[in-house]
Amino acid sequence: MSNKVLVVDDEKELALIVQDYLESEGFNVYTAFTGQEAYQVFEREKPDIVVLDIMLPDDDGMEICRSLSLGLGADEYLTKPYSPAVIVAHVKALLRRYRIQNTSDRSAHVIKKGKFLMDFQEHAVYTDEVPIDIKGKEFEVLWFLAVRAGKVFTKEQIYDAVWGEDEFGELSTVTVHIRKIRSKFEKAGSYQYIKTIWGVGYKFEHE
Repeated sequence: MSNKVLVVDDEKELALIVQDYLESEGFNVYTAFTGQEAYQVFEREKPDIVVLDIMLPDDDGMEICRSLSLGLGADEYLTKPYSPAVIVAHVKALLRRYRIQNTSDRSAHVIKKGKFLMDFQEHAVYTDEVPIDIKGKEFEVLWFLAVRAGKVFTKEQIYDAVWGEDEFGELSTVTVHIRKIRSKFEKAGSYQYIKTIWGVGYKFEHE
């Protein structure tokens, strides 16, 4: 894993503990203890994720967040005190979320294939302009398959991408979520976009 994480916190001991936890999970971690240091490290290292304390001695954390233009801003918010293990879990979850959204065109957030339309930013799914109520993990499963239309994935691959290899659960949850997705398309009288490849897994296929 080569993901870069910048930890910004004026509580040096806490920042270093979080750094140790993240590094033990394979992340490349950088620390900053002031707002000024945060700007410098961010410019030099271009981290994928910033764990940012909003109360710093020389700058306002929210202003730093806005200045760094971190996507849409703060994706997660935790109150102190928190467990470093919780930080690690949130960092992993965020990276999985962006990996699911990622396509060959990183700016793409809308999939349009025949009568099927899916908007990642709005978390909306349509078939023949009819909205389908697909949310949460169901949405993430469908997006994972739709952006890779035509490719077959095992239940293990889908589970690792959506729930994460470190999550506790069973592979049967993939089958359950796909069944629910299909049921919702069926109720709308729609084409069934997720196909079962017997003995292998699932793929997205449009009309």
